[in-house]
Parts: sequence; structure tokens; C-alpha cells
Amino acid sequence: MKTSGNTILLTGGGSGIGRELARRWAEAGNTVIIAGRRLDALEETAQGNPSIHPVQFDASDGAATDAFVTTLLDRFPALNVLVNNAGIMRQEDPRSRRDLSDAEATVTTNLLGPIRLIDALIDYLSAQPDSVIVNVTSGLATVPQPLFATYSATKAALHSYTVSLRNRLKGKVEVIELVPPGVQTDLTPGQATRPGYMPLAEFVDEVISLFAQQPTPSEILVERVKGFRFAERDGTVEEKAEILANMPR
Repeated sequence: MKTSGNTILLTGGGSGIGRELARRWAEAGNTVIIAGRRLDALEETAQGNPSIHPVQFDASDGAATDAFVTTLLDRFPALNVLVNNAGIMRQEDPRSRRDLSDAEATVTTNLLGPIRLIDALIDYLSAQPDSVIVNVTSGLATVPQPLFATYSATKAALHSYTVSLRNRLKGKVEVIELVPPGVQTDLTPGQATRPGYMPLAEFVDEVISLFAQQPTPSEILVERVKGFRFAERDGTVEEKAEILANMPR
């Protein structure tokens, strides 16, 4: 992936990891379109930076995807990078029958949303030079957090989907997986100040340095996520999942 001169569509750009990546990529000489449900949050991200363009879009709304993409490409015909970052994370208890609306919303936003957006843009990206798809998964793709079972499952599915995309799009579109550890953001209540989570600025600094490597790694893995990413290899999945389930929240 080029470090500058890209036109990047980044979902979930109104807060957290998405907000900080948008700002850093814009500062590096890229045009960044940030998409999300809350226009006020997107406008706050873009404030003072003319290279960041907020666009309202709900990644969970499949019916709106095609119209969004048509309008987007009319405004930004140089688009060459898609970053699927939007996601939701909701605690659940599967030990008895329950309302599945949170689980269904999580699957729709975290898994169907990226698949739909990739599908709507794939023909265009395949014809663009220096085209890239970045899917943001999680260390929980390989070590699930039992209190957030559906979230973890969607990230595992998106990891698998990304591996398949990389194989099928070889030579046409570069496919990169960004795998965060627990990062201090507002993804869940209290997470922005939770001890043991990686400070957001520190995470983004390391991520940007990894994206600058040439060639860009197919998996962007900060040091703090590697214990999770390679837990299956190391035989520590169950042990780590137990620790996560019992962490104070």
C-alpha cells in the first residue's frame, strides 16, 4: 500500500481507531473519506483538515450500499483504498434463551457490512491502480472473549473471508488485515480508560509504521496482539479465553 497519494474510504471514522487513522493518513498526503452513522462525530474528526471528507453511511444498511457507492464514486473517482473498520461490540449471555437482536445487529454490521461494501466496490477497485482492501478484525478472532461471543465470531469470520479474498484477488487488489489488540477506545463502556488495554496513540503509531513497510505486510500485527494471533499455534486459546472471561470490567 502506498503511504501517500491514495483516496481512502474508511468506515467507522467518527471515533477511536478509525478517527486516528483518518487523521494520520490525511496528514501523510492522502484524501480520506470517512463514513459512519453520526455526521456530527465525522465532522469532528474532519475539523481543520480539508483532506478528510465526512459522509453519512450506515454500514448495517444493506439496501443503502449501492446508492452510497454510486454517489461516492461520482464525488471521488480516484478512490483506490477501502478500509472496513466500522463495528459494534455488545456483551451477551448465551447461557439461556435471550433476545438475539444484539447478536443479529453485530453480524450485520461487523460481517455483512464489509462483505456488501467490498462487493459493491470490487469491480471498480479491480480496475484501479494501487488498489487495496483493508479489513479490521481483532485479536479476538483467534482468542474469543466469551462475554462478547458474537463479536468474536464475526471477527473470526472476517479473518477467514480476508484470507480468501487475498487468494482470489491476487494480482488485482492488495488485501491487508489489520488486527488490533484491546485498545483504549469507546468501543465498549469504560474501555477508553481500562487498565491493560493498549493506549490508542501508541497503537496508531505502531500501525502507521507497519503500513510504511515495503512491501506492506499482509497482516498488520502490533507486538501486543501477537500472543493472541498465534495462540492456536501455541496451544493457548482456551487458557487465554478463560483469562479474558474473568477480567474485571
